[in-house]
Amino acid sequence: MGSKESIDKLRVIIGCHLRNVTSYILFLSIAFGKSKPLAVSHKSALIFSPHQDDETLGCGGAIALKRQMGVPVKVIFLTDGRYGIPHLIDRPEEIAKIRSLEAVAALSTLGVPESDIHFLNLKDGDLAILADEQRQQVIDKLVWLLQDFMPEEIYVPHHRDFHDDHEATYKLVQEAIALAGMKVDLWQYPIWLLWQNPLSFELKSKDIAGAYRLAINSVQAQKHQAIEAYKSQIPGLTRGFLRRFFSPQELFFKD
Repeated sequence: MGSKESIDKLRVIIGCHLRNVTSYILFLSIAFGKSKPLAVSHKSALIFSPHQDDETLGCGGAIALKRQMGVPVKVIFLTDGRYGIPHLIDRPEEIAKIRSLEAVAALSTLGVPESDIHFLNLKDGDLAILADEQRQQVIDKLVWLLQDFMPEEIYVPHHRDFHDDHEATYKLVQEAIALAGMKVDLWQYPIWLLWQNPLSFELKSKDIAGAYRLAINSVQAQKHQAIEAYKSQIPGLTRGFLRRFFSPQELFFKD
């Protein structure tokens, strides 16, 4: 390996380490310093997840707490997650199948039966670039699902989650809620929001003002087990990135 390649590799390692540290410090700062406490409610909930694992990472604790209380919870996966396993990138159908099975297993651990899980199977990576006609078809499907379940709470990825599929999910769901004419509590869960270059962090003070923390101590082990069900995904995520998802607190932002 040449000197340039060595330097580039070192930069990547240092950059990743910095993000590991700063993202967790930022999480702790918001969760324990700048957020308001949130109590789990008895309101029915609909969780929108762009990929198979986002729902468990972002709000697995909230799901488990609600199911413990017998509260109805349904989960909708928008994409098929076909590009989520790099070494199988040439076998997208196989990846999609693996991830759907992992999702069912993870959500079963959290108390959600397979009958309350819906897969829209849109192509992974395409949510932000859907053609107008297809985009409208997706929104119409979401409206139907909303009106069929009539949830009192909706959970979506943060609107600035620094991933195209995640941000597109927020926009699609928001439009569907408006078209459905529903008034619901809309909660945003961060996945990649805090995983940013500390020199270019873009979270605004008004966003932090809308932060809430949910204590999930009683179901923390349950959430851990659900995360571990995503055997195809965990190896590709750094310990630093995963660390906050194993915390006894979940972070949400009120829309």
